[in-house]
Amino acid sequence: MTLDPAVAAVRGAVRRALADVGEQPVLVACSGGADSLALLTAAIFEGRDRPWRVVGVTVDHGLQPGSAERADGLVARMVTLGVDETVAVRVTVEASGQGPEAAAREARYAVLEEVAERFGSDVVLLGHTLDDQAETVLLGLTRGSGGRSLAGMRPAFDRFRRPLLGVSRAQTEAACCAEGVDWWTDPHNSDPAFTRARIRTAVMPMLERELGPGVAETLARTAPQLRADVELLDAQAAAAYDELVVDDTLPLDRLSTLPDALRLRVLRLAALRAGAIPSDLAHGHLLAVDELVHSWRGQRGIDLPGRLRAVRGDGRLAFVPSDMGA
Repeated sequence: MTLDPAVAAVRGAVRRALADVGEQPVLVACSGGADSLALLTAAIFEGRDRPWRVVGVTVDHGLQPGSAERADGLVARMVTLGVDETVAVRVTVEASGQGPEAAAREARYAVLEEVAERFGSDVVLLGHTLDDQAETVLLGLTRGSGGRSLAGMRPAFDRFRRPLLGVSRAQTEAACCAEGVDWWTDPHNSDPAFTRARIRTAVMPMLERELGPGVAETLARTAPQLRADVELLDAQAAAAYDELVVDDTLPLDRLSTLPDALRLRVLRLAALRAGAIPSDLAHGHLLAVDELVHSWRGQRGIDLPGRLRAVRGDGRLAFVPSDMGA
């Protein structure tokens, strides 16, 4: 019998992502949606003749009524699918000056790190798809985040891997249908209160209508084309920051001599290390901070997301809590 093309696409992506895995457990973050269930099912299939165990992990953010019951049901579903072990964790999401989406993401990654540590694993699979990548690129463009936004989500970082960035959402749904796997549709994915949901349900369909099919694929394809450039500049910026920083401040005379692309990345890195919120730190913020370096006109400081302020004084640039930089 011929293998369903969608199932083959998902399995092939997972196989390539796990080619270097030895005997350590493979953790799969599973929300109960089609993307993560297709990912989990493929990981289970690919692990049949491999030494690693598959651990299904679901994180209950407690943001919707009935979330605890859904988590329990998902654990039972993962067992039925054939995982070796399951983990369900309830987290508390605290905004702390950032949006609910960013806060939930931060809490989720933190707990996945903890679970991976407990299992002694360096491999956590995430179910982000080609469509998620396209939405991320488009969202970054609207925020004016520059080349970093076009680079999109990384295929792998730390212990996390995203095997499905080349697989569409339609393919994961088709794979689930082909394998008889039902999935849950998160109402937040179509809630217009969330920016990403508006991009998914309104903006992307409009672009497909007006510009023709294939917009998502084109946006997603843009990401890896620029990622190598972004990573190289980021590495150079990190080296420059380490060379310049003294007591968490940067000397203006030396900072001003850096090329624009490098200097802005050094400023971003300094802001992040001081506590700026990555998802809210836009290119416009960095341009404003850069004016303190080369176009200072007596400004007292630049406020940044994360209750932070960039201030200039004594020939140095510093990032301090807002209430200290007034």
